[in-house]
Amino acid sequence: MFERPSGGERAVLVHLDFTTAVDKEGLDEFKELTVSAGVTPVVVITGSRRVPDSKYFIGTGKAEEVREAVVAHEAEVVLFNHTLSPVQERNLERLLQCRVLDRTGLILDIFAQRARSHEGKLQVELAQLRHLSTRLVRGWTHLERQKGGIGLRGPGETQLETDRRLLGERIKQLNKRLEKVRRQREQGRRARQRASIPTVSLVGYTNAGKSTLFNRLSTADVFAADQLFATLDPTLRRIEMPAGAPMILADTVGFIRHLPHDLVEAFRSTLQETREANLLLHIIDAASEVREDNILAVETVLTEIEAAERPQLQVFNKIDCLPDVSPHIEYDDTGRPRRVWLSALTGAGIPLLLQAIEEILANETVHEQLSLPPTAGRLHAKLYTTGKVVQEQIGADGHWLMDVEVPRPEWQSLCKHEAIEQFIIQPMPEPVLAAGGEGP
Repeated sequence: MFERPSGGERAVLVHLDFTTAVDKEGLDEFKELTVSAGVTPVVVITGSRRVPDSKYFIGTGKAEEVREAVVAHEAEVVLFNHTLSPVQERNLERLLQCRVLDRTGLILDIFAQRARSHEGKLQVELAQLRHLSTRLVRGWTHLERQKGGIGLRGPGETQLETDRRLLGERIKQLNKRLEKVRRQREQGRRARQRASIPTVSLVGYTNAGKSTLFNRLSTADVFAADQLFATLDPTLRRIEMPAGAPMILADTVGFIRHLPHDLVEAFRSTLQETREANLLLHIIDAASEVREDNILAVETVLTEIEAAERPQLQVFNKIDCLPDVSPHIEYDDTGRPRRVWLSALTGAGIPLLLQAIEEILANETVHEQLSLPPTAGRLHAKLYTTGKVVQEQIGADGHWLMDVEVPRPEWQSLCKHEAIEQFIIQPMPEPVLAAGGEGP
C-alpha cells in the first residue's frame, strides 16, 4: 500500500463520459468532492468511451496520458470519478506508480476526516473495512504464500488469509458496538413517542443548506460550510413551535448521487432517525442548475433506506440567490402544504416554514378511543410503543378503554396488520326529537 503524505496532496482527476450511461456523474460535483477532501487538483483528464476497459477502465492510450500527467505535475494521487474494480485499481497503481482512488474511496476518505462522534467514527471505520475487504490483494500481493524456512514449513495460512481473518473479526466487533448504539437510539425514540413529541428530520442533497437551516430553527451552533459533506454526525435539538408544542429537529448527513452502498449499510443506525421521523423536510438548493437531478438522487436514497413513504415537505432554500423570488408556500389540491420557498441564510420565509410544519403535523396524528378485549394484548403493547396513550381504564367487561394518539403512518400500519379499526368506540348518535314533542 502507498503511504499517505502528511501534507497536502496534488491530484490528477480523471472523468469519462460513457455514451451508454443513463445516470452520468457530474464533473463539477467531482471537483467539489476533491476540494472537500483537502486535495489540490493539478489537471483534469477527460474522455469518452462506449464501455469501460476491463484492464485500466480508461483504455491503454488514456492510461498512458494519465501517467505522463502524473510525472509532469508530480502528482501524488489519481482520483477517478467512477467506481473501479480491485483489479483495475491494482493495474493502474502498477502503471502510474502512485495511489489510485475511485469515487467510493474518495467519499469514504471525506467521511473519515469529518467523523467526530464515537458513533460516527465506528460507522466510517466499518464502511472502510467493508470496502477494503475486496481490495486486500492490492497491497499484499508479495505475501500471497505460506512462510518458508527452517521451522516454518508445513500447514499454515498465508499473510493474505491472516489479514482477511483479522479484518473479519474487526468487522464483527464494530457491528456489535453499533448494535449497542442502535439500541440506545431506539430507547430515545420510544421515550419521545411516549411523550408524543414529533420528530422532523432534515434530508437533502449535500450542501443544500440543511445545517444552516437547522441552526436558524434551533439556534444551535452546528458546523455549516459551503462544501460537500460538511455535516456527518447527526444532531438532535428540541424546539418550540409558534403554537407552543414541542418538536424534535434532526440534522442528518447529506445524500449524494450514487452514495456508496457500504456507507448506507454502515450508517443505518443514523439513518434510522430518517426512517422513523414523523415528517421529512427535503431541503433543496433552489439555485442549483441540476436541481431536478439532485431531487431525484435524494428520492432514490430515501427509497434505498426505506424512508420514501414518510410524509415529506419540500423546502426550496437559497432563494436569496434567485432574482424575483419571494418567500411563499405552495399547496396541493387537498390544501396540504407541498413546498416552501425560503432562505435559511437570511431568515426570509422561516415563519412560513414553521406554519407549514404545524399544518402537516396536525393532520398526521390520529386521535381515537378504543375498546380492546383481553385477547388483544399484543396490540395493547404496540399502542404504547408506537403512539401516546392519553388515558386508559378497565371496563366492567374487562376490556381496555383507551384514548390514544398515533402518528398516521403507524395507524395505517396497525389498520393493515392488526385491523385496529374494529376496536374504535363509535360515538352515540344524537337523540331525534319527535315533531312537536320532546325526545325520550
